[in-house]
Amino acid sequence: MNESKALLTCPNNRIRAAREARNIQMKRQLARASILGLALWIGAAAAQDEAAPAPKVSVAAAFTRIITEEKVFLGRVEAIDKVDVIARVDGYIRERLIVDGQEVATDDVLFEIEDDQYLALVKAREADLARAKANFALARIELDRKRQLVERKAVSRSELDIALANEAVAKSEIAAAEAALDQAKLNLSYTQLTAPFSGRVGRLARSVGETVGPGAGPLVTLVRERPIYVAFSLSEKHMLDVLERIGGGIADLTDLASTPNIMVQLPNGSVLKEAGEVVFIDNRIDRSTGTISLRAKFENTTGLLVDGAFVNVMIEAVEPVKRVLVPQAALQRDQRGDFVLVVNQHSNVEQRYITTGGEFETAMIVLDGLQEGESVIVEGLQRVRPGVPVEAVMAAEGRK
Repeated sequence: MNESKALLTCPNNRIRAAREARNIQMKRQLARASILGLALWIGAAAAQDEAAPAPKVSVAAAFTRIITEEKVFLGRVEAIDKVDVIARVDGYIRERLIVDGQEVATDDVLFEIEDDQYLALVKAREADLARAKANFALARIELDRKRQLVERKAVSRSELDIALANEAVAKSEIAAAEAALDQAKLNLSYTQLTAPFSGRVGRLARSVGETVGPGAGPLVTLVRERPIYVAFSLSEKHMLDVLERIGGGIADLTDLASTPNIMVQLPNGSVLKEAGEVVFIDNRIDRSTGTISLRAKFENTTGLLVDGAFVNVMIEAVEPVKRVLVPQAALQRDQRGDFVLVVNQHSNVEQRYITTGGEFETAMIVLDGLQEGESVIVEGLQRVRPGVPVEAVMAAEGRK
């Protein structure tokens, strides 16, 4: 007790104690000021929020249309007939009667191979046939003579047997000569290479004067362009979707009375102005891909479908249906899926997840989650969030 009194009576200790007391008082004052300032700031912010107007957004009403739904698949154009024209006999090309890319008709002559040796061979085989016929005539005369001699018992029976055999040999030689002549004439016909069907030829691979033959490779490729196939594949799910839309089974896809319209979108984005028909469906699903192969036939009157081209195949539903649509600008996506921001009757923003069914012109088909007439935000999406009030303006007004 006496020691503490002594410390307080010391001048330095009194100064130190006074300084600490002042510091404590200043800290208390700063704390009061900070609390007061924070309260004022919160109050001002709240007042500002209450005074701030609701953000302005442009909305569009969900609408309905009677549409013919379609599914789109990747397809490839395939020629119904395609053949490599190959020389069947050896020789040099005497004449080319076509040019690159020319359209030809059935039996048009495409190439001519020199035929001199084949003409000579035909003449030789004709001479062989004439010789064989002469030998046969002589064998018959000899046979008749032997028969008479045997009847008169002037010669033995064995000589008659020899005459009979000689006649049979002469007759078989006629058949062999006729077959050889037919083969010679066939080889002669092969010197003219003709088109087996109507179509268009590709690039010519051989020139006049070149020696060709069965082992020399194709001279040109001929492709039938009208009609033409488009081959595509459907997954098991898509196959069931299509069957449900037409209300039938797999066999109904090839039935002209119930088959859906098959349209084709060309590589440049335009749609071919003719519908195709399904003419082939495979009898099993490919295990490696889980798909089934189909083939549609198009008349291809315009010639826009080219063998080997990739196209989009669109399968349309048989009957049109009524669907809800919204502008594509209203559609957003997150990890859960597609959604739109709806302005409800209280002018509050509401997040609505929807099930989409593909595009229709500039709109998106909505299968579930939205009703006709509900307002969806199309402009100002970045300024709002679910639950906040907004000032909604129809999109047409907003543009004005």
